[in-house]
Amino acid sequence: MPEKVILVGFGLKQTPDYEITDSLDELKSLVKTAGGETVAYLTQRLEKMVSATVIGSGKVEELKNLVAEKEAQMVVFDCELTPSQLRNLETSLDCKVLDRTQVILDIFALHAQTKEGKLQVELAQLSYLLPRLIGLGKTLSRLGGGIGTRGPGETKLEVQRRKIRERIGRVKKDLLEVEKQRSVRRRLRVEKDVPIISVVGYTNAGKSSLIKTLSKDDSIYIKDALFATLSPVSRKIFLASGKQVIMNDTVGFIKKLPHSIVEAFHATLEEIKFSDMVIHLVDCADEHLESKIAESRKVLAEIDATEIPSVIVFNKVDLISDEKKEKLGMTYPESLFVSAERKTGLKELNDFICVQMFDKAAESKKSDI
Repeated sequence: MPEKVILVGFGLKQTPDYEITDSLDELKSLVKTAGGETVAYLTQRLEKMVSATVIGSGKVEELKNLVAEKEAQMVVFDCELTPSQLRNLETSLDCKVLDRTQVILDIFALHAQTKEGKLQVELAQLSYLLPRLIGLGKTLSRLGGGIGTRGPGETKLEVQRRKIRERIGRVKKDLLEVEKQRSVRRRLRVEKDVPIISVVGYTNAGKSSLIKTLSKDDSIYIKDALFATLSPVSRKIFLASGKQVIMNDTVGFIKKLPHSIVEAFHATLEEIKFSDMVIHLVDCADEHLESKIAESRKVLAEIDATEIPSVIVFNKVDLISDEKKEKLGMTYPESLFVSAERKTGLKELNDFICVQMFDKAAESKKSDI
C-alpha cells in the first residue's frame, strides 16, 4: 500500500497562480515516482514565509485536521525546509514531514544503478544532511567519548559532522577516479574523429527511448518515471550515410533542482560541454512545455553549454493534433518532430545530424584551407 501524502504549496502574494499549481502537479508526479499517493492539497499565500513553519499557524491547524481526515502518513512541502521547520511541523502535525528535495533524493536513490550514479546520489544526500544535523534532536548534542570519537570533549553532533565530512571527501575522490576514466574514453573518441551528440531535456521527455530506438540497443533502461536515467549512457548511432556518431543520454532537468544535486552531478552535466551537438528533446504533449524548455535552457547556461550547436526535437508527436504541431513549428521554426515509440520522424532527424555533423563540417574545413 502506498503512503498517503498531502502536498503543501506556498507562494508570495505576487506569485502567479499557475506557478504554484504547476509546481504542485510536478511534485505530485515526484511523489508518485517515489511510491506515494497524493490524497489532498493545501496552499497558502503570504507577504513572506513564516520562519518557524513556512505557513501560518491557522494553516498549520487546518493541515493537522486534513491529515486526520485523510488518514495521511506524510506531508510534503513544495520547497526546501530548514531543520527547525521540519522539527516544528512534525511536532505540530504528528506525522512525517518531507520537503521537495528529500523526495527527489529518494527517487535518485531508487534509480541509481551504476557505481557513479550511486556515488553521486550519496554525495547529494550527505551534502543535504550535513547542515541539517543540528535539527536532529538533543541526542546529537550530548557529549561523546571513548572509542570512536576524537576526544572526550567532542559532542555526538561534532562526531556525526566529522564522519559525514570524511565520507564526502572519500566519495568525491571516488567520483574523481570515475571522471578520469570517462575523460580517457572521451579523448579516444575525439582522436577517432567521431562526433559526440548529447540528448538533453526535462526529465521524462523520452531521451532514453530515443537513443534506444536510434541505436537499436534493447539493453538501455527505459521507465515511464521521473529521473529513470542518472548516469550518462553512450551509444554508437549509425546514420543512413554509413557515418557514425556517439549519442549520450543525460540526467533529466527539473524545476527547483536542489543545489546539492547540481553539485553532486556536476561532472555528469559537464559531459554535455564536450559535445559537438546538443539535441534538446521536448515532450510536445506536455501542457507546460514552454516553461520546461526555459528551465532546460537555464541549466545549459549554468554549465556554459549554450554555445554548442543545438536543435529542439519535439518527441511524442503522435500524441498531439496537427494544429498544435503547426503552431509549435511556427514558434520554433528550426525544430524537428519525432516519436521515439512509434519510430516516426527519425529519417528527418538522421538527415539533419548528417548535414550538421559531416556536410557542414566538411564545408568548414574547405573554407579554412
